[in-house]
Amino acid sequence: MRRVVFNQKGGVGKSTITCNLAAMAANAGRRTLVIDLDPQGNSTRYLLGEGADQTMAGAAEFFETTLKFSVRTPKTSDFIVETPWENLHLMPSSAKLDELHSKLESRYKIYKLRDALAELEDEYDEVWIDTPPALNFYTRSALIAAEGCLIPFDCDDFSRRALYGLMESVQEIQTDHNPGLAVEGIVVNQFQARASLPQRTVQELIDEGLPVLQPYLSSSVKMKESHELARPMIHLDPRHKLTLEFQALYDGLAG
Repeated sequence: MRRVVFNQKGGVGKSTITCNLAAMAANAGRRTLVIDLDPQGNSTRYLLGEGADQTMAGAAEFFETTLKFSVRTPKTSDFIVETPWENLHLMPSSAKLDELHSKLESRYKIYKLRDALAELEDEYDEVWIDTPPALNFYTRSALIAAEGCLIPFDCDDFSRRALYGLMESVQEIQTDHNPGLAVEGIVVNQFQARASLPQRTVQELIDEGLPVLQPYLSSSVKMKESHELARPMIHLDPRHKLTLEFQALYDGLAG
């Protein structure tokens, strides 16, 4: 299964959700790949910690090879590294993605990621793709390559209003490029159960018929610790409430 985590708004938890659900898959024995297409590299930092500072081939180098002719075409696996966690691999990000963006867009390399993941189909049970907070070349590449799409939502009224435009963007990709892409649902993040505004905002989404997934992910300072230590929740505190919420969310997606 290939999933993309997408929202054009920044700070809604794309990297956190991508890495923790991928870590759940890997912990369950599923051979799992995370692809970090955000030049900020938050997923890369989260999964590698200080190892993210090392020079390594990753997403930028993969896309760079699509721009030039080579007698030996590198394998997609050449751009993938191991993480400290068993069964969990990463195609890391770097700031170089920003430099390549205009060239890739002008040369219309929009299907290259999809082709690369087809090459890896027998190697990984699950692929999770983290995207930039913009509907740009990398995000479109991910949506074209994926089978499922998760949309993080941070219980904000501006985010709620932006959801309709976001859903239209996904529908356009479905119609023009990837009819097999399914919006699996909206992941409610940073939920405060005792506050009335988040409850009301999420209920409005449900009343409008949008696919809101259960359970909601609680707001917790433990997540900040998870980021700081570069340890996904399942490896930091397996019995924490937020870990159990990620587990239940993953189990619901896995069916």
